[in-house]
Amino acid sequence: MAFRTIEQIETLIGEKLRSYRLELNKSQEEVAAMAGVSAGVLRRLESGEGTNLRAFIKVVKALRLEEWFETLAPIPAVNPYLMVEDRPRRRARKKKAGNAS
Repeated sequence: MAFRTIEQIETLIGEKLRSYRLELNKSQEEVAAMAGVSAGVLRRLESGEGTNLRAFIKVVKALRLEEWFETLAPIPAVNPYLMVEDRPRRRARKKKAGNAS
């Protein structure tokens, strides 16, 4: 994924939200009501102007896109800690007083 500016990311997310809303054949007013936000907030989200995180989450839930959140911080299928061999740890040896290292 190429590096993008915050504005580009906001625009991309807005376009995706609008696309999903249109797939559901819902108006901005309908989705805003379902999400419990104003139509203006939804318009700003869809146009990439941004808004607060709570409003974004409400709209994502109203569009039933909660799986988006799973991709933000996926739970690994294999726990890397379980891949390490289970051997007892060995203590480091004390340095001898006469050794100059």
